Amino acid sequence: RGISSDERPKRPLTAYFRFLKENRSAFRQNNPEMNNMELVKKIADTWKELPASQKQVYEEARKTDWQRYKERLAAYKAQLTPAQAAALKEERSKRLAKRRSFRAKRELTVLGKPKRPRSGFNIFVSENFQESEGISPVAKLKQLFDAWQKLSSSQKQPYLQLAEDDKVRYENEMKSWEAKMVQLGREDLIRSRKQRPKNKTAETAKNAETAKASSQENKAKLKLKKREE
Repeated sequence: RGISSDERPKRPLTAYFRFLKENRSAFRQNNPEMNNMELVKKIADTWKELPASQKQVYEEARKTDWQRYKERLAAYKAQLTPAQAAALKEERSKRLAKRRSFRAKRELTVLGKPKRPRSGFNIFVSENFQESEGISPVAKLKQLFDAWQKLSSSQKQPYLQLAEDDKVRYENEMKSWEAKMVQLGREDLIRSRKQRPKNKTAETAKNAETAKASSQENKAKLKLKKREE
């Protein structure tokens, strides 16, 4: 209580990042036509060509900051009770996991991974969201959720069929994307055999889609309940 991981001393900058921070403004003024990526590349190239004697200045500054960091970190840890240390360790682990997850998703977006298929309920919402009543997105979503539940099986069928078509689209795009990842040496992004869909009979596919639609409804209901609370 009263202790946050935000109070933990920050690790000092490396020699290169110190150079980057100190010289970025000057490089920007001298190269206004460059975008951020081009500017960082130019700074990195300049750092590589920098004489060892000039790099040493930044390295010595890093060593000084590192020693000060270790002293401050030791003082910070000394004030923690075992319970606080355990709580902060858990908090830090969650933050790191969230950061890794964000980076992984961003990487997949950059690599062009196909978007996952939508359920029948998702398609129904996207097609009717703008026309639905309600002054807020939550109110609109609640109205559409209620409307979806009142639809008969025959009325839901067109949306469920579109969802099936979207699954076919997704599988075809995924096969092409995974083949591309193999060429790039990124086999770690390929789905395992257990994750790949098996061939289903028409009845099995229908039952699976019905179950998935029900699951989507339940999830939407839970989200609405949390937002209303």
